[in-house]
Amino acid sequence: MTFPATPFPELASAEDERRAALAFVTEAFAEAILSGVESESFAHAALFAALQELVETYGEEAVADFAGRLPERINAGEFTVAVKH
Repeated sequence: MTFPATPFPELASAEDERRAALAFVTEAFAEAILSGVESESFAHAALFAALQELVETYGEEAVADFAGRLPERINAGEFTVAVKH
């Protein structure tokens, strides 16, 4: 028996997979907010869970390097959704 490379065969690339993953996280975020969880609490928990997973996968040093580049990316607007005026 053979299995597809990903659980969603329609995801042809890593970029497609990341988009799908972001959609799942966004949906979970919305559900948490609707259930009364403060958005800041969910965001902190999501970051913690993501960093834990990355450390488990890549190790502390690689994740620390990645996290060290976050201020530059944040200041560049990479995570900004609202339109800047």
